Amino acid sequence: MNMRFILIAVCCLLAVVLSGCAAIKDVGKGFAGVSTRVLEDKRKDALKKSFALGHDSCYNKVKNILGRWANKPYIYAEDSKKKMIAMYLSPEDTTPVGIFFTRETADSTLIEVSSPSIYAKEEIAKIIWTGIDALIKPKIEEKTDVKEKVGNQ
Repeated sequence: MNMRFILIAVCCLLAVVLSGCAAIKDVGKGFAGVSTRVLEDKRKDALKKSFALGHDSCYNKVKNILGRWANKPYIYAEDSKKKMIAMYLSPEDTTPVGIFFTRETADSTLIEVSSPSIYAKEEIAKIIWTGIDALIKPKIEEKTDVKEKVGNQ
């Protein structure tokens, strides 16, 4: 029995050593339920839209919009290197959704919304697109034309 335990332990140790540091990190995150690998893998199928906003402004507006959303998504990871936010739809619904930010120009940012769930990425994209569009479109003032009637006297 002890020999079997030692053999299993040695195999596990070899697997960890041979797989490299990044894999160890992802395995740990996977066990903890906070891995972003699936979101990165699904990024090729992401919904994409560019906005006339600088990167930091765009990022902050998205976080603000998500914070005001009725379902209050649960952000479980933010990565400044990858410029992304990883979240669950809500604390109860752990469908992962990734929001990636790519600087196109100083005043333009591409947002990509990825998820293994088509519904989840469409729902989050709709909320973000609508929210940002409402914030950056110029507000049109309503003007009432008051016409005075001038009669022949």
